[in-house]
Amino acid sequence: MATGIETAGLTDLQRQIVDLARDFARTHIEPHAAEWDRTKHFARDVIDEMGKLGFLGMVTPEEYDGMGLDTVTYLLALEEIAAADASIAVSMSIHNAIPTTMLVKHGTEAQKERWLKPMARGEILAGFALSEPDAGSDAAGLRAQAVRDGDGWVLNGAKAWATNGGTADLMMIMVRTDTPTARRGAKGISTFIVPTDTPGYRPGKPEDKMGLRASNTAAIALEELRLPAAALLGEEGMGFVYAMEGLDAGRLGIAIQAVGIARRALEHAVAYCVERKQFGKPIREFEAVQFKLADMATRVEAARALAHAAAVRKDRSDSVSQMASMAKLLASETAMWVTTQAVQLFGGYGYMRDFPVEKLFRDAKVTEIYEGTSEIQRIVIARSLYSRA
Repeated sequence: MATGIETAGLTDLQRQIVDLARDFARTHIEPHAAEWDRTKHFARDVIDEMGKLGFLGMVTPEEYDGMGLDTVTYLLALEEIAAADASIAVSMSIHNAIPTTMLVKHGTEAQKERWLKPMARGEILAGFALSEPDAGSDAAGLRAQAVRDGDGWVLNGAKAWATNGGTADLMMIMVRTDTPTARRGAKGISTFIVPTDTPGYRPGKPEDKMGLRASNTAAIALEELRLPAAALLGEEGMGFVYAMEGLDAGRLGIAIQAVGIARRALEHAVAYCVERKQFGKPIREFEAVQFKLADMATRVEAARALAHAAAVRKDRSDSVSQMASMAKLLASETAMWVTTQAVQLFGGYGYMRDFPVEKLFRDAKVTEIYEGTSEIQRIVIARSLYSRA
């Protein structure tokens, strides 16, 4: 009943990392995932242990205390974590993708020494805040403002739906640095490195979500938050560009998170269809069930393959925006479809919280929404088609 990652074609290092991630996930995460979901418990101790094993610095270059691994290897590990609990996986994904990508590409040596190295060692958990209550898909319409104050900056405004917003040690926050009388659209946005113990950083209470209930998602109020000039990442006015670069990496992580959710639902369904008997035989023997399982397995493999293909392109430094959007679109819709089929195969039991596919179904939905909705992914893909014409 093999439905997971096929290790035959992996390198020795990749197999070792998959085994390490799988053993950790099965020992430290999956046995507790249902309880964390019920209680909305953010398992920072588990994330810290992952950091000690290197899982928070997988793609960070070795000179900055990371593992310096390729993106495919990182995605292989992330899938194992996501199959155990998507809430833990999203913290791992956000940290490894967007803040790390921003610092590696645009941070000064001083910023990398101060922030990137401890992030890679797992001593600091990072997140990012782009969206606002009135700026979701239209991220360039954000209103939070930074104003110069001598050699530094003062930030004011509100951010919404920030993963790790109330639990991270460091946040990359996008705010406007143009003036209200001379708005420059996306070109008026800059990125700031914000330690969350800075006075004026005020996270709200964790959101009460449908799924990913053990992941911390919070609104953030920025109230007269003062930062030194060294907190500006890269060039002023380039924050939106940096965010989009980070989201290309982030979308691959969300794609694989979705694959992990879908794969685990498939694994549960395959096992259940052997155990469950109706009309005197296991339901796996019914052709209608076999066809459903076949379609589920095919979609999981296709979603994983596309995400890995995009990762290979990223590691070649090729443009990956279109393919990352394709991977996220396919994987997220696969996760929603596969978990729906799994609930159907479990029948009445699938609707009960005592059975695991109910949680997987709830966790799957947000992958179609965050880091760019499916509709936004289709816009990105379609525009890319015309830009190559």
